[in-house]
Amino acid sequence: MYQLHFKQALLPDGWSRDVRLSLESGRIASVDTGVTAIGTDERHAIGLPGLANLHSHGFQRGMAGLTEIRGASSDSFWTWRELMYRFVGRMTPDDVEAITAQAYVEMLEAGFTRVGEFHYVHHDPAGVPYGDIAELAGRVAAAANASGIGLTLLPVFYAHAGFGGRAPDQGQRRFVNSVDRYADLVAASRRAVAGYDGAVVGIAPHSLRAITPDEMAAILPLAAGGPIHIHVAEQVKEVEDCIAWSGSRPVQWLLDHAPVDRSWCLVHATHMTEEEIRAMAATGAVAGLCPVTEANLGDGIFNAPPFCRAGGRFGVGSDSNVLIGAADELRQLEYSQRLALRARNVMATPHTPSTGRALFDGALAGGAQALGIAGGLAVGFAADIVSLDADNPALAGHSTDAILDGWIFGSRRSPVDCVWTSGRKVVTNGRHHQVESVAAGFRRRLEALLAE
Repeated sequence: MYQLHFKQALLPDGWSRDVRLSLESGRIASVDTGVTAIGTDERHAIGLPGLANLHSHGFQRGMAGLTEIRGASSDSFWTWRELMYRFVGRMTPDDVEAITAQAYVEMLEAGFTRVGEFHYVHHDPAGVPYGDIAELAGRVAAAANASGIGLTLLPVFYAHAGFGGRAPDQGQRRFVNSVDRYADLVAASRRAVAGYDGAVVGIAPHSLRAITPDEMAAILPLAAGGPIHIHVAEQVKEVEDCIAWSGSRPVQWLLDHAPVDRSWCLVHATHMTEEEIRAMAATGAVAGLCPVTEANLGDGIFNAPPFCRAGGRFGVGSDSNVLIGAADELRQLEYSQRLALRARNVMATPHTPSTGRALFDGALAGGAQALGIAGGLAVGFAADIVSLDADNPALAGHSTDAILDGWIFGSRRSPVDCVWTSGRKVVTNGRHHQVESVAAGFRRRLEALLAE
């Protein structure tokens, strides 16, 4: 057991001063407030619970900056996807592991302590399963283990190129499985993370365009009580194609035909009607928002105010990992609402007038729910903790909720100082303990990939 002492820390019931957390076996064994630091305490100024990054494609960190070239015609998500297919078509297992490790190190340095890896690259470049069908899932787990980030692994079921069971395209050959082979993949993925403390395995039907209704019904029992994530209503074209196929919009079709509840995370859910917004919020499912990627891809803006007023839950993810930062995602979420509505402090509420606090609390609760864990600085919870540097200029003179406002909206240089995951300290003075070796491996693999 060892102790951390914070001058102020955000606990489940609010900010407290002079907080001592006792950590044992990776969990918080006790929380004491109003106590002075003693000689054996590790002392810090500001303590926060770590946030969950609920949606990541780790390998796409290697594409950052490579898709910002305009094509002969206007670009969109669909033209970006073709570039992604070409990139992923060359990757080896070593590439996947090294690039994913780099993404996870950056997540930890940015204040994320757990990742939901929406993992859909399963087979070799020819589309043939590896001898171990979970070879690449194992590489993701190895990257998580090396970095220390908590892992919720979400193996993806992908079978079709479009609504109505259209045959998959050549670029999707590394993703595709039958229902039976997917069941083997989920079982093998559970074995791949069996030795990783705190790992969670769920399932992820990729999208309504990639799975038929019969296949959806067949794979849902494989979740076995774990999280279920799905891309839905990310693009206007997706909405139009779904209507042409079924007569319903994507979110409405899903709510009408699947047992959506609190175990589900609907990733993006960008394009919804008011009726869909209210119906989704009523299920208790989490909206998995990825504001930086959604802006980068030109997806559109999630209509957050009515969703939150209806009691909807949200979390944030870094998706394509074009830029990784907990504060960046929360800031982009708020700023997108301000631009759409020409208003300020949109995500704040009468109960929580601090916009930073409202964003942080929402992402903490929704992210933990979506990844199948309990989040917060409370007894019995995993010791996933972030300290902030009170000497950072963005936090000068700040206390309680103003700290979160300063971090999210005012910091050019991140104030994230130290990070613990399951009680293991993995970041000190803003730098991950393995940052140099992981970056060297990333650089080697990426340079080789781009030279091909």
